[in-house]
Amino acid sequence: MIKKNATLLMIFICFALVLSACGQKPAAQSLSEPQNASAGKSTAASEPKKETKLDEIKKKGKIVVGTSADYPPYEFHKEIDKKDGIVGFDIEIAKALAKDLGVQLEIKDMKFDGLLAALDAGNVDFVMSGMTPTEERQKNVDFTKIYYTAVQSVVVRSEDKDKIKSIDDLKGKKVGAQKGATQEKIVKEQMPASELKALGKISDLMLELKNKKIDALVVEVPVATAYLSKNQDLALTDMKLQNEDSGSAIAVKKGSPELVDALNKSLDKLLADKTIDKLVAEANDLVE
Repeated sequence: MIKKNATLLMIFICFALVLSACGQKPAAQSLSEPQNASAGKSTAASEPKKETKLDEIKKKGKIVVGTSADYPPYEFHKEIDKKDGIVGFDIEIAKALAKDLGVQLEIKDMKFDGLLAALDAGNVDFVMSGMTPTEERQKNVDFTKIYYTAVQSVVVRSEDKDKIKSIDDLKGKKVGAQKGATQEKIVKEQMPASELKALGKISDLMLELKNKKIDALVVEVPVATAYLSKNQDLALTDMKLQNEDSGSAIAVKKGSPELVDALNKSLDKLLADKTIDKLVAEANDLVE
């Protein structure tokens, strides 16, 4: 009887030890694993979310657009209520974009060839200046979708309209184009026998043409029409130019996808309800 009881006692003790060992193993794991998980959560929580360009703009309550206001009807200076102001359909579109973002719009006027440098330096938040998203530009900045497409044209003095009808007629002659713009590339590539004269402002190029310092000028049709409406001594030729890089888009600093998406959303709305077409017509009416 004593031997039987001793045997039962030994079995009980062994069983208790097994249960104790099994119970302690999870306890050991519970001491390490939750601590690591907790540490991971703590580390993740301690890392603040990186502020995007869109966040930055909304935080300061202002968005700055860079433009070259010598390009009617896109953007140009006009006296309103005896005060000089910048108007044009690019400007009106920029105002609509700022309104959608819930921020104020600030306009910075500068030469066209300095716009992307200002964008890269952070002096402006986006660029609207009839800018074409060429492959070369896309290496350095991001673009929205195309919001307006225009045809390229050649402007000459009215007295020369019957003399200059083709690219061949411009051989050996001076052709103007805005410095840094798509038109400069067009002259270089499609008029290699002509002498290029590139200046930063369209208004200066128009004066060069009127004063016979250049023989022709390459510009977009809406811009040409705007200038010709108040310069009867200038005329639009029937010359056709190839333009693979077509249309205007908004430029933003490289690596700003959230801002691009927000601007595209607003542009989609303006394109869908034909607001941009209306703004182009109104801007043309402002040109004197």
